[in-house]
Amino acid sequence: MQRTMRTLLSAAGLVVLAAALAWAAQVMSVQVRAGQLRDKPGFLSKVVGELEYGDQVDLTGEQGDWRQVKSLGDGRAGWMHFSALTEREIVLNPTDKDVAAAADSDELALAGKGFNKQVEDQYKRQTRLDYAKVDEMEKIVVPQKYIREFLRVGELGGDR
Repeated sequence: MQRTMRTLLSAAGLVVLAAALAWAAQVMSVQVRAGQLRDKPGFLSKVVGELEYGDQVDLTGEQGDWRQVKSLGDGRAGWMHFSALTEREIVLNPTDKDVAAAADSDELALAGKGFNKQVEDQYKRQTRLDYAKVDEMEKIVVPQKYIREFLRVGELGGDR
């Protein structure tokens, strides 16, 4: 009876160990043009770094929709929203240098998701919307300190 119990406990321990190793070794890729690393899990928390499209990270934690990651390239660590990551490895081969030279990082990120200039042009022809203002708005970057101040002054809970 004791031998059976020890065998069961050993088996359970191996399962827990295997699960922990699988979690610790989970590598993901950044699937957005510029993935912001934050000090805490939240869109309004301080940005502590930025990773580029295709950079690989090791998943070290999880809280809701946020993943705690560590860059495999330079070791920077922080929190990223799950939507900025994919389990799929994104590789730009050395033979892709010509493509990289001809495409900016926005186009590379969109191509990784199945979009390209032809798809965008076709969609624009099928709709009557003018995207010029959208294109202008996408270029606006509001620094995090201004967003936090806006939330603080408006008492909107920006301390998260």
